[in-house]
Amino acid sequence: MSKIIIKVISTILIVLTITSCKHQESCVNVRLQQLQIPVLKLKNNNLLLQIKIFSTEKKKSLNATSFKFTLNGTTDLKDIKAVRLYYMGKDSTWDRKVDPIQFGKEVPPLTNLIIKGNQPLTPGENFFFLTCELSNTANLQNKVDAGCLKIEFSGNTYIKPKIISPSIIQRIGVAVRQHLDDNVDTYRIPGLITTNKGTLLAIYDARRDSSRDLQGDIDIGVSRSTDGGNTWSTMQLALDMGKWGGLPQKFNGVADACILIDENSDNIFIAGCWMHGVLDKDGKWIKGLMEESKDWEHQWKNKGSQPGFNVKQTSQFLITKSTDDGQTWGKPINITQILKRKEWWLLAPSPGHGITLSDSTLVFPTQGRDSNGLSFSNITYSKDHGNTWTTSNPAYSNTTESAVVELDNGSLMLNMRDNRNRTSKIQNNGRAIATTYDLGNTWEEHPTSHKALKESVCMASLHKHEYSIDGKKKSVLLFSNPNTTNGRHHTTIKVSFDDGNTWPENYWLLLDEGHNRGYSCLTSVNEEVIGIFYEGSQADITFQQIPLSELLNPDKDQLNKTE
Repeated sequence: MSKIIIKVISTILIVLTITSCKHQESCVNVRLQQLQIPVLKLKNNNLLLQIKIFSTEKKKSLNATSFKFTLNGTTDLKDIKAVRLYYMGKDSTWDRKVDPIQFGKEVPPLTNLIIKGNQPLTPGENFFFLTCELSNTANLQNKVDAGCLKIEFSGNTYIKPKIISPSIIQRIGVAVRQHLDDNVDTYRIPGLITTNKGTLLAIYDARRDSSRDLQGDIDIGVSRSTDGGNTWSTMQLALDMGKWGGLPQKFNGVADACILIDENSDNIFIAGCWMHGVLDKDGKWIKGLMEESKDWEHQWKNKGSQPGFNVKQTSQFLITKSTDDGQTWGKPINITQILKRKEWWLLAPSPGHGITLSDSTLVFPTQGRDSNGLSFSNITYSKDHGNTWTTSNPAYSNTTESAVVELDNGSLMLNMRDNRNRTSKIQNNGRAIATTYDLGNTWEEHPTSHKALKESVCMASLHKHEYSIDGKKKSVLLFSNPNTTNGRHHTTIKVSFDDGNTWPENYWLLLDEGHNRGYSCLTSVNEEVIGIFYEGSQADITFQQIPLSELLNPDKDQLNKTE
């Protein structure tokens, strides 16, 4: 038996060429493949292992009759409810373009398990997928692993590979929001905080009719977890403008929200961007819109939002407050005229979460379009626990969604999505980064700007985590985004020990290499655990726990794969 190990991106492929068949013309090639993707609670089938069987048999039928698998490497078999095997024909992806055919019956989790069936193979490629369904009590800090020990075929032909499992071990998470949950087409734009009482509050766009951005029937949903993210409440709505102004809900969408906890009071705030109606190509409000109307425009596209303050001129900046740990939310307050400069085309929250500074100032990352329609990033802050708010000067132009942290020297760092990175010809792809000592009255470009953190022009999360070792207070910066300059995939957490001056590759942790929408938000669940809420490849929005010790002391034997 010959053996070839091939490394493709972060996927390990094991190719086994079988030459010991009973009849030479019955030989098959087998490939095992695993991806670094999460295994999720609340999801029926989680992909553990892809088995590609290439059959060279043309003269007579060849059937797969039995598969023997191992779950050795799984932290706790009780985390798994059931294991299933599916035949996908020549379809190499689990995208449901081809309805999977279940091979045999589902089986309970065992260290070694056998699934028997009878599946005719076609000449050429045949794909099988081993999947699992997790128990509702599965531990979020545990992991799942799978390998293939033996495959039997008709005619007493079998494969018993020496290398049985690729080197990837998958993390457990929760599919907090999935396509069509609560009859919502798509959930997007995650935000996440930990309240003063330790509750996790997750926010997101509930895009009811399609995955498209505003304008549309979109509300801001909230889910709560009081057990560190293991279980989540049903969706409640924090920002929903209904049929305001006599227009259908599809013309009163609210999206791109940001959440902020006042660490010195019971106040929790959610800010969102509301569009009423649609502006035409000349920036004029369209009259007579009805449910049947197909008009659409986006606040960032063309003249979709314009100078002025009126709801028929510009998108609106809404804010709502909770004083009971996020259980209920107050009536939305429109603070557009307080914050926005009249000549600006737009002022809106940056999605994710805001922060409380050491002097109790509350800070939202924000974004907008200037008097020429060019995008910018800035901050909006309150020095009186959210009673009044002030907007800063722009930190950078041609940037949009941003995240903010307070550095150890008291300055604020704004980490920004940069539109210049859209072109592949740019020499220094990277996030734009600026700092301020005066709440955004003046800004200075950081030395690492466009150098340290690559991107594919996507929202990212920047979070300061504080912890103690032997009674000494310490902090690190954590950053998450798709770790690539092309497309959205390889969602990765990175660690900086020096206030964002360096992000050593040894401390990069790959969570999800699959293609996804790329947005994410980090929080400190507690001193020992980091939480991330992100748009992943396996659910609209996923939650995972990461032990701080794993980020600070990475396992050198499990090198984190990158693009």
